Amino acid sequence: MTLPKDFLWGGATAANQYEGGYLSGGKGLAITDTITGGDGIKGIPRYITVKLADGTKTKLARGFDSEVPDGAVAYVDEDLYYPSHVATDFYHHYKEDIALMAEMGFNAFRMSINWTRIFPNGDDAEPNEEGLAFYDQVFDECQKHHIEPVVTMNHFDCPLNLAVKYGGWTNRKVIDLFAKYVETIVTRYKDKVHYWMTFNEINFVRDYSNLGITASKSNPQRQAQAIYHVLLGSAKAVKLVHKLAPDAKVGMMIAYILQYPYSCNPDDVEAQMEFSRDFRDFYLDVQCRGKYPNYKLKELERQGIVLKKQPGDDQLLADGVVDYIGFSYYNSMVIAAHPEGEKTGGNQMGGVKNPYLKTSEWGWPIDPKGLRITLNRLWDKYQKPLMIVENGLGAEDKVEENGEINDDYRIDYLRAHIEQMKKAVEYDGVDLMGYTPWGCIDLVSAGTGEMKKRYGFVYVDMDDKGHGSLNRSKKKSFYWYKKVIASNGEDLA
Repeated sequence: MTLPKDFLWGGATAANQYEGGYLSGGKGLAITDTITGGDGIKGIPRYITVKLADGTKTKLARGFDSEVPDGAVAYVDEDLYYPSHVATDFYHHYKEDIALMAEMGFNAFRMSINWTRIFPNGDDAEPNEEGLAFYDQVFDECQKHHIEPVVTMNHFDCPLNLAVKYGGWTNRKVIDLFAKYVETIVTRYKDKVHYWMTFNEINFVRDYSNLGITASKSNPQRQAQAIYHVLLGSAKAVKLVHKLAPDAKVGMMIAYILQYPYSCNPDDVEAQMEFSRDFRDFYLDVQCRGKYPNYKLKELERQGIVLKKQPGDDQLLADGVVDYIGFSYYNSMVIAAHPEGEKTGGNQMGGVKNPYLKTSEWGWPIDPKGLRITLNRLWDKYQKPLMIVENGLGAEDKVEENGEINDDYRIDYLRAHIEQMKKAVEYDGVDLMGYTPWGCIDLVSAGTGEMKKRYGFVYVDMDDKGHGSLNRSKKKSFYWYKKVIASNGEDLA
């Protein structure tokens, strides 16, 4: 057998894309609850609806470079559609959904806890018991089916009140508020959750809108300070898990988009190195090695950025080193010093088109071998156990007249990636803990806000405008993945 007997097979979701029940059970408003639907890319942009300081209402583009003016307050316009409000309604379907996961043979389920379900405003004196009880029920249901929860503490989210009142993670006070939330959930669930992760795709903290950061690249000092606060918050969370649940494992989570240089021209190789350091390696280095790497310190120095630090910060980062690395892998990209020609997409990032790779419906390069390369690079550099916590193909599925959903394209994508994953373990000796493909039950796309861009093994009847029965249907890939899990990855036919 290639994979260890205790290998974690499952699927992955996020509360703001899957859970729904956005004001149920005492939950408060989160930033994601103010982001409208759309397609995000092809003509119907997604917006954050805000009220400006002078009282006027407007829409701000939701994106990595969007400017959120000081004094702007995000709000919910009842005439607009917000995907997170219902999503695909795990809140009311959790028993049915977990039973479907169990039927596939899952022994792991990666999910996230919604911060505003525990602390509705983020700075409440006491947690919301109804919210805590909901996750108790979810974890009990998982336990009943012998499924290990792999829980992300923060998945692209921030309580709206913290963004309005404090400026989100630009304010150091939010570190302690996050730590209070972490202490609450780890204390409550320490006997039910044995795998934790701090921030989802932490290298996307530059998506200021989701984290309540009210400035973008036009204010590099503020951006760098906010990122510093997030990294301190992650380190503090790691320390809390180690203290409160010493038998548990706590990891980081990175979006690993493998970058290739466009050519052997040293300028392209240098551009790829610099891009990779800025986009990805910096966050890995801090969380796995416990300090800012020299190249980042030099970069900040050149930019005239001075991080505002407090005594004990360096020790906190050193003590907050993670136990394992969780990462998403969907695609690779090509970096050129002087990019020209056709571009391509891929998990919020673009690049020069790779002529050697096919692309998905949404223009993402499909690169299974890149997964093996990624696993080797991470293992060789950090020597920490790895977990693939997101991987998958977003596609528009068709329901046939007889009700079947024949998603062979998804099976082909997953099969090719699992084959490369196994090679990394068997031939290269990579220490791999588990594999949880993204959106195991259909959910709303984080990047585009669509429902038609589906990843799951289970189809959910819901359209891009939030209309549908929410009924669950098994796709062809459901039965294929069940067979894969039952054979511990040996039967991929």
